[in-house]
Amino acid sequence: MDFLHPAGWVRPKGYANGVAARGRMVFVSGLIGWDANEKFVSAYLVPQIRQALLNVVAVLSEAGAKPQHIARINWYVVDRKEYLRAAKKIGVVYREIIGDHYPAMTLVQVSSLLERRARVEIEVTAVVPE
Repeated sequence: MDFLHPAGWVRPKGYANGVAARGRMVFVSGLIGWDANEKFVSAYLVPQIRQALLNVVAVLSEAGAKPQHIARINWYVVDRKEYLRAAKKIGVVYREIIGDHYPAMTLVQVSSLLERRARVEIEVTAVVPE
């Protein structure tokens, strides 16, 4: 996997501007902060992010993929300010589960998610080397 940073650009913090990869592609649906029984672990953002990332890792493992195979990760949050207030805690949780791997990333605030109690939804594209 090659991380793409054009010459002269400021290096991004916590993500890559782009990723080039070869191998078997794994697409993970948008996952939220509930457990395997569809019970929310918390009403709060950070615990929901932690659970959503654990869910992503569980689905990746079904394909023989690991967090370091993630090429792209998209985050959908219902409250940008809530995300920014919790950014440091989110970073700790991210590194705990994903490690020091920063793929191409998008973060978008949405007006709502399908599951009313969800504070975040995370979807991933991974590429497992051949």
